[in-house]
Amino acid sequence: MADKTFRLQVVSPDTELYTGDASFLVAQTTVGELGILANHAPMLAELAPGGCVVLTEAGGDRTAFAVQGGFLSVSAESITVLAEHAQFVSDIDVAAEREVLSSAAEGSDEYLRAKSRVRAVEAVS
Repeated sequence: MADKTFRLQVVSPDTELYTGDASFLVAQTTVGELGILANHAPMLAELAPGGCVVLTEAGGDRTAFAVQGGFLSVSAESITVLAEHAQFVSDIDVAAEREVLSSAAEGSDEYLRAKSRVRAVEAVS
């Protein structure tokens, strides 16, 4: 029976946010939302502005990361999320981010960062 998990690493230029085994990953890319299971074909995708990455860990727990820019790299054995900026869902003040969404100009960097953070929180709520 094939292994149903893969090695996942989420990194940004200044930190490594996550390294562990996962069973499922959902990422918002510039070509749409992708769901990835173990043994997925190798690929490279650009992460969408204002997007998030949601993972299901090997033990079944779910978590998410707000990501702004970067790439998703899938190889035969592992997946790497190379984000320009990334933040754990547990570090997000969703009320403050919703305020930013209502006041920032749609499409601005500030708006996209807030949208990313709200999406991450909503993905695991």
